[in-house]
Amino acid sequence: MQQRLAPRDGTTVRRPRPSPGPPLAELRFENAYRRVPMCAEEYARYDGRIDIWDRATETALQVREGGPRHEHPSQRLAALAERIAQVRGRPIACFGPMTLSLLDENGRRQRAMEADQTVYLHPERAKLDRRSRMVVGEDNYPDVVLEVDNTTDIRRHKLRLYAAWGFPELWVEVPDASPRAKRWGGLTIYLLRAGAYEEAPESRAFPGWAARDIHAALNETPLAARSHAVLERVGAALGEREGTGPNDDPLLRSQRRQAAAEARAGELERRATMVRTILASRRMSVEGTFPLDAPGFAEASAEAVAHAAMRCADAAEFVALLRRTGRSSRRGG
Repeated sequence: MQQRLAPRDGTTVRRPRPSPGPPLAELRFENAYRRVPMCAEEYARYDGRIDIWDRATETALQVREGGPRHEHPSQRLAALAERIAQVRGRPIACFGPMTLSLLDENGRRQRAMEADQTVYLHPERAKLDRRSRMVVGEDNYPDVVLEVDNTTDIRRHKLRLYAAWGFPELWVEVPDASPRAKRWGGLTIYLLRAGAYEEAPESRAFPGWAARDIHAALNETPLAARSHAVLERVGAALGEREGTGPNDDPLLRSQRRQAAAEARAGELERRATMVRTILASRRMSVEGTFPLDAPGFAEASAEAVAHAAMRCADAAEFVALLRRTGRSSRRGG
């Protein structure tokens, strides 16, 4: 039987149902997992985290050690993606832990797996009934799935399932604080090609974001200047590919406008100080906020302002000279 899948362009095509992957007995799970007998009805009612559930064996697998150390990299990735999204000028959604369900030909859940973090570069195209659940082969795939590997060897079991189910890009992060860090520390990027994963030095979804830089950004506290620069570069690369940029982000656009207004106000104040200095050297006194409130002052160039200050006899002539210079500039242009 084939499944209907809504691709990114919004059209609907028919594709083969993803393979369920190898039987549970062939997957190598170490003592970091707890095996719990669990039928389909019990799984549907269960409110905690289940890493893998299998209908054929009615078995649930739970990681024995979780907690903040396991969750921190996932939350950190969401924050990093938000910074990239601002520079890119278009939202990126991280839906957090998500249940990935594979249905059988009768529409029953055949297998399920919990992802630590799911990243959608185009969340408006995700088309998920619920953000906490994805039906494999029916819903749109995330651009990146992150798995945090503190105590388990994901490469020996979950990696095979992700490949069988067709997830395009998987990151496996072993945090610096993990007991596995000495041997396996770092982040590995797996890209799906011809139904199998291949290790890659950098992301396909986030152009130019190398595995070593992703790992550094997930573990640094606070974020280093180099990591900030990398995030900006990756966001700019995404924006260039899509014709967007920081001015398309409401927050950055507002901040840039405010910064430009403050810079302009500072420049006008410096010019006003120059005028007062010139007039004082000519033994001419000014009152109030002159020349900031003088007509034409804000629009005049620095050269025109200096010229008027050196030639005027009083405030009225200063304004007249500014206007005359302005008219001459417009005629010359």
